[in-house]
Amino acid sequence: MILKAVNSVSDALDGVQDNMTFMLGGFGLSGIPENAIAELVKRNVKGVTCISNNAGVDDFGLGLLLQKKQIKKMISSYVGENDEFERQMLSGELDVELIPQGTLAERCRAAQAGFPAIFTPAGFGTEVAIGKETREFDGKMYVLEHAFKADFAFVKAWKGDAAGNLIFKGTARNFNPCMAGAAKITVAEVEELVPVGELDPNQIHIPGIFVQRIFQGEKYEKRIEQRTIRQRS
Repeated sequence: MILKAVNSVSDALDGVQDNMTFMLGGFGLSGIPENAIAELVKRNVKGVTCISNNAGVDDFGLGLLLQKKQIKKMISSYVGENDEFERQMLSGELDVELIPQGTLAERCRAAQAGFPAIFTPAGFGTEVAIGKETREFDGKMYVLEHAFKADFAFVKAWKGDAAGNLIFKGTARNFNPCMAGAAKITVAEVEELVPVGELDPNQIHIPGIFVQRIFQGEKYEKRIEQRTIRQRS
């Protein structure tokens, strides 16, 4: 068995360079790889392309990379919570590719499975389909979308073992599983890293074959993007 555990986030991000393409898991602020993002900020990598469902908020998540102008291009679905993202996009400082959320997930999953492309009905007849191949199947039109090509995928799980097997919890089980194994190198950060054999095989969501490096993260803030509470009656 190949052991994937490394001692630190610094070791886990070995090989990260400017102008690379990164996948980053998470949904809103839930399940984002906080430690990996902090290390990217610390290393001040430049000109990167980020594939992520959203762009964080101004002072957290990918918003930290945007603040330092480290991101050249964002490929995402929902970006409505980040004022700096909006400013950079409207000013032309940031290249943005908006993708239907399901298409984003499936392009990740296609890369994970080794498929070069998929056909999807989402976006046909809209600006999303401009310049892309379309084809009819059983009387319905579909758009050809290519699988993503990324250098690193950074995912966050609740628990993992030294072989890279992962268990996700709650909403973190969104884009993280389909990004694991969808890049040349997948780095998993976990809240709890355990020895091989301690995880119930029936509870594992992603097997270690999809993960190249794993480390135990620390100091998770786990912020709530929009905190809504009910008034006391």
